[in-house]
Amino acid sequence: QVQLVESGGGLVQAGGSLRLSCEASGRTDSMYTMAWFRQAPGKEREFVVAVTRSGISTSYANSIKGRFIISRENAKNTVYLQMNSLKPEDTAVYYCAADRSGGLRARVAEYDYWGQGTQVTVSS
Repeated sequence: QVQLVESGGGLVQAGGSLRLSCEASGRTDSMYTMAWFRQAPGKEREFVVAVTRSGISTSYANSIKGRFIISRENAKNTVYLQMNSLKPEDTAVYYCAADRSGGLRARVAEYDYWGQGTQVTVSS
């Protein structure tokens, strides 16, 4: 089993920045791709970004491309999401997820482990 714990969410004004962290524990040797998803009130959970274990390959949703950056420190079992130029429509609960397959996947059902989420609220 793998446990994922997110942190770093909060309230920020439009145009501001936040950095989310996701720390993994447990059977972390089995983890490959790490990703962030988000879910706004009344909407389905959507893919934001994913990164392979090496950190070299990434995949970004078009809605956040150029504003968000994913990175990882495998020695710390931690993945980060740097969010810049935040917009009110970025308001959501952000979830960290882990996929043992090694690919860059974007569907919720393809991820094996999930964190509890951290709230990000962007005011206008």
